[in-house]
Amino acid sequence: MVILRTILFYAVLILQIRLMGKRQLGQMEPTEFVVAILIANLASIPLEDPDHSVWSGLLPMITILAAERFLSWISLKNIRIRRLLCGKPVILIENGHLLRTNLRRTRVNLDELTSQLREQGVLEIETVQYAILETNGAVTVFPFPAFQPASAKDAGVEASAQELPYTVISDGHILSENLLHVGKDPHWLSDFLSGKGCCASDVMLLSVTPGGKTHLIRRDVPSSDSGNS
Repeated sequence: MVILRTILFYAVLILQIRLMGKRQLGQMEPTEFVVAILIANLASIPLEDPDHSVWSGLLPMITILAAERFLSWISLKNIRIRRLLCGKPVILIENGHLLRTNLRRTRVNLDELTSQLREQGVLEIETVQYAILETNGAVTVFPFPAFQPASAKDAGVEASAQELPYTVISDGHILSENLLHVGKDPHWLSDFLSGKGCCASDVMLLSVTPGGKTHLIRRDVPSSDSGNS
């Protein structure tokens, strides 16, 4: 019974995290962080005490999830509610100067701020035009234009447009829907694999761009083939 309960609550927790959105896996808003903690605690109650019914844990978890979904919907519709629940971005550095009042208000110390700057490749505060504390706790840094890496446009170089590669074969499995995205069909794939002397089960990864550029990695083979079709 304990094993079955554990499997059930594990499945429900995974489902709830998925329903709360993919951004739960990264930085979380304050309301989302509270929901994650509550759900974990509620799930532990019937697991630790077999005398509690399964529904004593499931019903509060479902209620919390429904409340979170409702608050998310309200936040999308009303900016005041969104700011009340999530706060708003705060400028910490402006034109190379620390805004000490904002640092104190957000309780961000200099060690935390400089650590965030170093993570984004910035060593000197004077080179930062804006540093903004986002609502999810991350710090977005905008150096002065003179300290930003030169782009192809700045260098007068004509850069070709990038194309998104789609995975057509993953670990021996053909992803038919991605073939359609790149304008290919199963006959093209069969001919391509025959030309490489392999079949789908021999392929760890095959990616294709809409322009026809391919990248092939075979199973248990360190080298890879790439080219244009």
